[in-house]
Amino acid sequence: MLHRPTLALASLLSLGTLAGQAQTLNAAKLDSLLNSLAATNKMMGNLALSHAGKVVYSHAFGAAQVAGAASTPATLATRYRVGSITKVFTAALIFQLIEEKKLTLATPLATFFPQLPNASTITIDHLLSHHSGLHSFTSDPAYATYLAQPKTQAELLAIIANTTPDFAPGTKAAYSNSGYIVLGYIVEKLTKMPYAQAVQKRIVTRAGLQNTYYGGKISSQKQEASSYKWVGSWQPDTETDLSIPGGAGALVSTPADLDRFMEALFAGRLVSAVSLAAMQEVHDGFGRGLFTAPFDGRKFYWHNGAIDGFRSAMLYLPTDKLALALCTNGVAYSTDDVVVDALKIYFGKPYKLPVLQPAYVPAPADLDRYAGTYASPQLPFKITFMREGTTLRSQVSGQPDFLLNPVAAGVFTVDQAGIQVEFAADKPTFTLKQSGRTLLLTKE
Repeated sequence: MLHRPTLALASLLSLGTLAGQAQTLNAAKLDSLLNSLAATNKMMGNLALSHAGKVVYSHAFGAAQVAGAASTPATLATRYRVGSITKVFTAALIFQLIEEKKLTLATPLATFFPQLPNASTITIDHLLSHHSGLHSFTSDPAYATYLAQPKTQAELLAIIANTTPDFAPGTKAAYSNSGYIVLGYIVEKLTKMPYAQAVQKRIVTRAGLQNTYYGGKISSQKQEASSYKWVGSWQPDTETDLSIPGGAGALVSTPADLDRFMEALFAGRLVSAVSLAAMQEVHDGFGRGLFTAPFDGRKFYWHNGAIDGFRSAMLYLPTDKLALALCTNGVAYSTDDVVVDALKIYFGKPYKLPVLQPAYVPAPADLDRYAGTYASPQLPFKITFMREGTTLRSQVSGQPDFLLNPVAAGVFTVDQAGIQVEFAADKPTFTLKQSGRTLLLTKE
C-alpha cells in the first residue's frame, strides 16, 4: 500500500555540480520524455516544477481513466491519491501542536493510546522518525484481504495492538505506516476535529492549496484519476478504502499543489523555523516527516508515496527555491528515474532522452522464480528480490528497496544507477552488471 523511500532518490549525488536555475528550461525535451513514457505504456501522470513560488513547468500525460477508446486523458486539473506524501502533512500538524504546547517530542504514546505495544516508552519523536518499533501492519499478507473495506479507528487500533513490535523503541529505525496512522489519531484528539478537517483548516487554507483533501471513493466527476497496473494492457488496480491509511496516506492532490505545500512549509507559513529544522534532522536515514538527498554540498528534502497503482514524489531544494512533484496513476517504469531526468533537464545538464520500448511484462511464474535472497562470496551484503505486480522490487541488505524495470525475458534494469540484472533460465542465479563489472549471485 504505502512504500518506504527508494534508493534512487537517495542517490541524487550522481547529478554532479549544479549551477543554479537553468537559464532556459528545455520544456520541449521534458515534454518529449513524458509523452514517450505515455506512448510506450510506461507511465501515466502529471509533473510540475515551481521556482520561487511560480509554476515554471507542468505537463499531464497518459489517461486519468482507462476505458479503451473512451479513455479520459489526464489534464493539469486531474487529482491523484498521493499515498505516503500524506506523512509530511501529518508531521507538520504534529509540530503545529507542539508549538501550541499541546504535546512535546518526549510525550509518551501512552498519553493517548496506552493499549498499544510499548506505549509507555514510545514517544512522539519515535513515531515521527520511524523509530517506534510499531509493526507496520500494511506489510502483512492479511492486509490485502481487507484493504478495500472501511475500518473504524477502534478497529485499526485493535489491529495495531495485536501486532508484535519489530524492536525496542529508539534502538533502530524501520518505516512504519502504523506509526503515522496513530499520529493522525493524535491530531484528531488534540484538535478535537476529524483529520480531514484539521488538514483543511491548518494546512490547505494556510498554504493556499486548491486541490488537496482527504480522499474518499475515487470519483471521475471530481476529476480524480483511477489507478492501473500494466499486464499487457492497463488494468484497474485495487482501491484502498481511505479510512485505513488516514494520516499515513489518505490525501488526494496535484503536483502543482504539492509544490505549493513544500514552498509554504519551507517559507515558514505552516511551522516555525525551529520546527522545520527538527523535521529536517535525520537519524538512521529518517527525518521527522522528511528525507534528505545530499549532492554538491546541498540537500534536497523529499518524500514519496505509493498506494494501489498510484506513485508520487515531491521534493524541495531550498538553495534554489525549486519544488518538483510527480503524481502517477499507472507505472511500468521507475518514477525515481523520471524525477532525476526532469532535474537534469531543468538544470541544463547533459542529458539524452532514453529510447523507450513498449513495456515488457514478465510471466508471473518467472517473477515467482526470481524472488528470493541472493549472495556472492565477493560481496559483503545480500540482495533480495520481491515480486510486485508485474515486476520485481529489490533490496540490498540494510538499504531501502527500489523497483526494477523489466526490459526482456529475465532481464531487469535500474537505469539511473546503470545496473542490469540478468536471471539465468535454468539455474537459481543472476548476473549483476554495472560499470563494466559482472558478478554472479546465487539464491540461498
